[in-house]
Amino acid sequence: MAELIWAPSAIKDIENIAEYIGKDSMLAASNMVERFFERAEILVKYPTIGTPAPELKDNKYRQILCGRYRIIYKLVSEQEVYILTVHHQARLLENSPVFKKRLRKKK
Repeated sequence: MAELIWAPSAIKDIENIAEYIGKDSMLAASNMVERFFERAEILVKYPTIGTPAPELKDNKYRQILCGRYRIIYKLVSEQEVYILTVHHQARLLENSPVFKKRLRKKK
């Protein structure tokens, strides 16, 4: 079983998403936050279940989907999963502060 480690950036992403959704519905925001954490729990038992994040071209960076969002994580080992960001699928990953420098250098 793997340990889930949430980066502060991922927690901040979830807070921002909840704030945005909460403008229309606090219940929907709360439900979405709950879904993020529930979805990520699958990584405890199955850390390799996610698909590689195509932009990153490194199989250690993987993603699982949750609604319209990507939960992007780094597979440190079979025992350690580091969740880096929660990112809307419609947005470019290079706009994420976590990957901005890494992805812009490659262009």
